Amino acid sequence: MLFRASAKTVAAMAMDGSLFFQLTEQFFHQHGHGVGSSEARSWERSIPALVTALNEAGLGDVEVLLEYALPLNSKRADAVLAGRHPATGEPSYVVVELKQWGQAEPDEEDAELCHVGRTAPVLNPIEQVRRYCQYLVNFNGALAEHPHRVSGVAYLHNATEFGVAGLRAIERDDQGQMFTGQQRGEFLKYLRSKLSDTAPGAPRADELLNGKQGPSKQLMAIAAQEVREREQFVLLDEQQVAYRMVLNAVRKAKQADSKEVVVVTGGPGTGKSVIALSLLGELYRQGISALHATGSQAFTKTMRKVAGFRKREVQDLFKYFNSFMAAEKNSLDVLICDEAHRMRETSANRYTSAALRTGKPQVEELIDAARVPVFLLDQHQVVRPGELGTEAEIRAAAEKKNLACTVIPLDSQFRCGGSDAYLRWVVRLLGLEEGGPVVWEPDDRMELRIADSPEEMERFLDERRAQGFGARMSAGYCWTWSPEPKPGEPLPADVVIGDWARPWNLRGDRGVAGAPPSALWATDPAGFGQVGCVYTAQGFEYDWSGVIIGPDLVWRGDRWITDRTASKDPVFKKSTSDDDVDRLIRNTYKVLLTRGMVGTVVHSTDPETQAKLRELVGAQLETAAV
Repeated sequence: MLFRASAKTVAAMAMDGSLFFQLTEQFFHQHGHGVGSSEARSWERSIPALVTALNEAGLGDVEVLLEYALPLNSKRADAVLAGRHPATGEPSYVVVELKQWGQAEPDEEDAELCHVGRTAPVLNPIEQVRRYCQYLVNFNGALAEHPHRVSGVAYLHNATEFGVAGLRAIERDDQGQMFTGQQRGEFLKYLRSKLSDTAPGAPRADELLNGKQGPSKQLMAIAAQEVREREQFVLLDEQQVAYRMVLNAVRKAKQADSKEVVVVTGGPGTGKSVIALSLLGELYRQGISALHATGSQAFTKTMRKVAGFRKREVQDLFKYFNSFMAAEKNSLDVLICDEAHRMRETSANRYTSAALRTGKPQVEELIDAARVPVFLLDQHQVVRPGELGTEAEIRAAAEKKNLACTVIPLDSQFRCGGSDAYLRWVVRLLGLEEGGPVVWEPDDRMELRIADSPEEMERFLDERRAQGFGARMSAGYCWTWSPEPKPGEPLPADVVIGDWARPWNLRGDRGVAGAPPSALWATDPAGFGQVGCVYTAQGFEYDWSGVIIGPDLVWRGDRWITDRTASKDPVFKKSTSDDDVDRLIRNTYKVLLTRGMVGTVVHSTDPETQAKLRELVGAQLETAAV
């Protein structure tokens, strides 16, 4: 949230110009960069239109929360109005989406999408605000048991009914209303029906802001219900647009007997896997032949376990990228390629039969397998030599086959508590973005702590587990990984730092000595006793993440130095260039540092590096104890 005050205070500040200054200053503090011109115009024009309406409706004491951040992601509602319901006396909240549009038209093929001028499709604002309401109910403890307290409205204050009438084609409910400037009187009446003019809104706003943020709907824990029964995820804005555009591509391909390639790009936590599972669930329910494929053994096996619990046909929905070497062309309607940045040059390995060793690129095999191949990727998460899934590679493969290729970018992120500031801090820290490391400025979304030792880190994380949070420890691949012990023998404690020693997570498909198999390390509570590596952590998330930076990445003077001799990762061969090793090691720590949803604890085994981290992150670990 950028600012809160009563409607009459906001109106006065908008008139004297101080509101815009407050918003821009807070935006820069929270995001590290200035506000865009379109958003600035919205603040200058739309907020006065809203608060003027509130004051004319006699609701000057209603509390206005501007740019309200939805829990655990980076999406912001333009405004949330807090007050008391005039009929029930209960707290009442109205989520408001403000649009300056003069006119807009629904998409010809999908009423949930619309066009403003000749732009790419965006979500219909009625659907947009409805989904904000649903998401807020799902993730704010103050509302979880009281969904009726939340209403949603899109206010298009510059529009006439003629200009936007087509947007009303989608079904409306109490969480999805729309009013235009021409309907200003009706809008005032609506506000009075939701908010009382006799009670201040500040206490109700406090109740909303103090509502406990429920744990994120863990992707793994609800995949079974998502795939087999009904939609569980609430997709927001460009997530829903991407979801709808893929479904539309599938429908068109079936109707026209054609083929199209779709690429969905986005950084960590932008919701790519959530979109993938939502698509799979919807296609599966419609009886459309679709499969989910990844290059990650851990992710695929976890999906098979939780989504296909005792149900083989559901388990079979989850495949690997190299499963399609002998597939007939277009044998599937849809192939959803999740984590496509992990695609390899070819699918062949040492076990591949001679008949299948054709040298055909893996990306072409995946494109050939379905009428609509969908690739979801983040090319900055490449952590192994030979991984080459990029937008350019897929575009080139589609062009070679004379196929249309649609690219859908995702910007908002849901990982790391939805903290843009934290993700920006990580990429600056690791030199993956220009400008060098910066001092961490705490926000209200993500906690960051430095541990003076692995013992201290482990104790802190164990305390968080006792409070009901999930937690894991991971490390750079700087310690030799011993073979798995025989049944009955203890796990070898390979990760040794001073007097502290812990085992790596298991490699195999069976549990040993109480530790879960490799694929379940990130999701089974018994995984806390072992140290995870990037290959088991990638693609997963947990509440608290402990990250040990090993001697393969050290700070010297004014820069990072990568030491390939300190890495024990067997994927680094002599033929792997120093530049590639440097890039992959930095990407590895980016992956490890972006697994936590609530907080991250970091420790470096190198004294100079630890001192630099302490300089950048001032808070002592013990201050976080609850």
